[in-house]
Amino acid sequence: MEKLIGKIEQGFLVLLGIQSTDSKQDVDYLVKKVTHLRIFSDENDKMNLSLNDINGQLLIISQFTLYGNCKDGNRPSFIEAAKPNIAIPLYEYFVSECKKQIPIVETGIFGADMKVELLNDGPVTIIIDSKK
Repeated sequence: MEKLIGKIEQGFLVLLGIQSTDSKQDVDYLVKKVTHLRIFSDENDKMNLSLNDINGQLLIISQFTLYGNCKDGNRPSFIEAAKPNIAIPLYEYFVSECKKQIPIVETGIFGADMKVELLNDGPVTIIIDSKK
């Protein structure tokens, strides 16, 4: 039986991948970028509004497979993804810091096999990497 864990209306679906070398400083950078990113349309149909401007929401899903390296062979290597002892505290820190900025923040279940649905308005998909 499927159970609905998190759901938002207008806002961002954040697929959060945590690298083995990430720190709280990386998370702080990502929180600031995600919560202040101006990609929602204003009255002139220009990407100029942030989550706060539109009373947007966040759905945050942990996603270690973002660090899948497919360069060699046909089976991805996930060696760059942080192990749970590093990833879980940083994921929880990211969520708690986002909640200080955005009134509605939903999450999935860390490490669970989930089915995630997305209705992409735009479509706009942006990769934010704290190291680049």
